[in-house]
Amino acid sequence: MTRDPRRPTAPSAAVSDVVGRVALPAVVPLSGRAVFVLVFLPFALGHFLSSLMRTVNATLAPQLVASLSLTPGQLGLLTSAFFLAFALAQLPVGMALDRWGPAKVQLPMLMLAGVGALAFAGGHTFSQLLAARAVIGLGLGGCFMSAVKAISTWIAPARLPSVQGYLIAVGGLGAAAATLPVRLAMQYMDWRGLFLWLAAAAAMVGILIRALAPPQPGAGHKPGLRDAMRAVYQHPAFREVAALVLVPHMVFFGIQGLWIGRWLSDVARYPEDAVTYLLYLGMAAVIFGAIAVGMITEWAGRRGVAPIAVAATGVALFVAVQAGFVLNWRPSYQLLSVLFTLVGTVTGIEYTIVAQSLPGALTGRAATCLNLLIFLGAFAVQAGFGLVVGCWRPDLLGHYPALAYQVAFGALVALQLPGLFWFAWRRWRNPVEWTSHPTTL
Repeated sequence: MTRDPRRPTAPSAAVSDVVGRVALPAVVPLSGRAVFVLVFLPFALGHFLSSLMRTVNATLAPQLVASLSLTPGQLGLLTSAFFLAFALAQLPVGMALDRWGPAKVQLPMLMLAGVGALAFAGGHTFSQLLAARAVIGLGLGGCFMSAVKAISTWIAPARLPSVQGYLIAVGGLGAAAATLPVRLAMQYMDWRGLFLWLAAAAAMVGILIRALAPPQPGAGHKPGLRDAMRAVYQHPAFREVAALVLVPHMVFFGIQGLWIGRWLSDVARYPEDAVTYLLYLGMAAVIFGAIAVGMITEWAGRRGVAPIAVAATGVALFVAVQAGFVLNWRPSYQLLSVLFTLVGTVTGIEYTIVAQSLPGALTGRAATCLNLLIFLGAFAVQAGFGLVVGCWRPDLLGHYPALAYQVAFGALVALQLPGLFWFAWRRWRNPVEWTSHPTTL
């Protein structure tokens, strides 16, 4: 197939320079069952716990607001502190993953998350809970990256879309566990007791990973931080996917973890039980969405359609769903809330594209770069959304008006449209390059 001569067919010079100095030892193959039990399962449990603790505040928001008399801005800041600390952890964790491997990194990180959960359970002021939430995010900062690094080592590149789809689906299970199951648990304990259990779970998962996971093959020479970051950011596949999917991914993480629940309460006026149930359905939809995205990407790849084209279609649908919030589409508030999380799972495809396209020696730091940008953006989205909504006054029942949410969602749509338009313009100018091999952008 003829390629655009302006389109690079090999890694950039920076990538070649870095990889040329990295000699990767042979990887001892594992059976499919061993990969599932020793690699996928323990790291997926870490991602499950991370997703649960990231989104649990959406269910606990009424209790937290009642306990601390929080404004929307304070609630957004408290919840988004997880994202800021998570983002700050990315660079050091990514370097540690490439140097020591995920099996050795996850135990101390999850122990730190357990300490943060204990502090959250014992906090009595906004500042104390804010600091504890940040420690939780810091400790969980390596869960998804560690899983991606381990899976990329032991799974064939052609299988990465579906396997990483399963990983994201496990995260959806964790997010779903943070809704209705947590709501049911609140009948037997308060939110402080829940965080005590979460602290114990973090410690147990860390020990399990350290005990089961095989050692990660190391490289003889590790590139420096500057060289590795430059190699990642200059790689064409990274730039392509970041331009299209990065902002939608920020929006997906920033909104589904808190503001969908508040929108259902304030605008749709559903009672707390109904909100929790709809959040559960939405998070459960992540499971099906993640698996479907992986399967569709592999199916399209076998037919010569690049994953970036699949991503563009999904992002367009995701923006269309958000337009329903902007227009305050009354026929089905329930459908909008579920579609947001179902369609939003397509944003996870960027990890697959990067893992397929970059050299194995850089996959840890490539996931680091993505997570750094995604979670910094998610912090800004989650906190900024609350500040926008807080510009309006609540009614006597504490509900904020629909207009406040329409303006906030409208701002998010405006942020995502440029990347989608840029992709469409590029495809119109060079249609051939978007039907190349699925691992070549």
